[in-house]
Amino acid sequence: MKWWFGLICALAFAAQAETFTADVIAVVDGDTVLILRDAQKTKVRLLNIDAPEKQQPYGMRARRSLCELLCRRSVRVETSAADQYGRLLATLYVDGRNVNEEQVRRGMAWEYSHYHRNRTYRALQREAQLARRGLWQQDQTEPPWQWRKSHPWTSAPAAGRP
Repeated sequence: MKWWFGLICALAFAAQAETFTADVIAVVDGDTVLILRDAQKTKVRLLNIDAPEKQQPYGMRARRSLCELLCRRSVRVETSAADQYGRLLATLYVDGRNVNEEQVRRGMAWEYSHYHRNRTYRALQREAQLARRGLWQQDQTEPPWQWRKSHPWTSAPAAGRP
C-alpha cells in the first residue's frame, strides 16, 4: 500500500513541475523574487534554501546578493510546487548558473535540507562556512527558521517559511 502512496505523490509532483523563462522584476529578500510571466506577476520562493530575514544580520546583504544575480534579468524557472502562501517553489537559473546554489555558495543563505536530500547544498554550505564567506563571517549565526520563532511579530504570514 505504501508504494501506491509514493506513486500518487510522484505523479502529483510531476503534474505541478514546470520549466519556463520569465523576467525578474523585484527581489523581495534573499530567497524570494517577483517575476513577470505572460503579463502575470508571480512570487517565487527559492527552493532548498532559507536566507536571513531582512531584520536579521546579513538579511539585507543576502537580498543585495540575489539582486546582483537577478535584477532586470531573464531567468529559467524550474518549479516544484506552490507553498501554502501561493508562492511558486522553484530553482532559478541565469546564464546556466543555479542561483539557489549560488546564494548558499556565497554564504547568503542556509541550505534547507529539511525538505530535500540534495547533498550539493550541504557541501556548498560547508565550503562557505570553512571559507567564512557571507554570514559565516559571524561568530554566531541564527538560522532564519529559529529567528522567526523568536520574532513572530516581524514576519507577515506571507513570509512564514520556509
